[in-house]
Amino acid sequence: MLTFTLGTFAIALNHLLLISALALATFVGWRVAKRGGENPESALFSLFLIGMLAARVSFVGVYWMHYRNDPWQIIDLRDGGFLAWPGVIALVLASVYRAWRRPGLRRPLGFGVASGLAFWLLATFSLSIYEQGTRLPEITLRNAAGETVQLADYKGGPLVINLWATWCPPCRREMPVLENAQQQRPDLTFLFVNQAESMQSVSTFLETQGLSLSNVLFDGGGRLGQAVGSMALPTTLFYSPEGRLLGSHLGELSQASLARALENFDTAPATSSRKLPCTASATC
Repeated sequence: MLTFTLGTFAIALNHLLLISALALATFVGWRVAKRGGENPESALFSLFLIGMLAARVSFVGVYWMHYRNDPWQIIDLRDGGFLAWPGVIALVLASVYRAWRRPGLRRPLGFGVASGLAFWLLATFSLSIYEQGTRLPEITLRNAAGETVQLADYKGGPLVINLWATWCPPCRREMPVLENAQQQRPDLTFLFVNQAESMQSVSTFLETQGLSLSNVLFDGGGRLGQAVGSMALPTTLFYSPEGRLLGSHLGELSQASLARALENFDTAPATSSRKLPCTASATC
């Protein structure tokens, strides 16, 4: 499961774990403060913001080449571009400094930060182990010619699967990024699996937007999203040649966040000799 869904509300599990860690830290700090000390609630929230800022700044620094031509993207957090460990280090250092300056915060803040970090680390590690044990679903789809294809037929090489719809604004914004990646990375197979829309509406959208995509597939019942446990769009999945899930990204992809996600694969390009199922945009 990649998202937590309640009615029409859906949130990525990694985001939910982060919020839960902050809530746990606040609760533990408050309980410890009742036995003596200052309530660390405001301090914990400010430390959380410091950690997030450090995680974002470090991500932008590492992937600066993808931001330098459009610096405004730096403040667009929708791409999910954060590096966890610089954020954790900044949070811990800021916690030590805050506790040194305010002795009344030491115990409540220490217990709060320790419990929140421990929960987040354990939960994130468990989610990663779960994801990496997930296999490519056995799903039947249709290609642009209306022919039936099996998703498993695309195994045999690194696989990037994008779940999208034309009515989804983040899906529309990230399409040029994915189109460019498909052209630049012939060693990877990109599948664009439309969720529950007609072939005509998708064809019209691609034509009007001037997009040239290979391997556009159709999932009329949205079964692939259900199978991988994601009810949010866009969702992008990264599979090994053996069909093992290497990672996932929920939400809009920027050039930088996609570059980071593609690091799941070997950096050395590998040419697969397998023959892909025929599509309307491919030569068979």
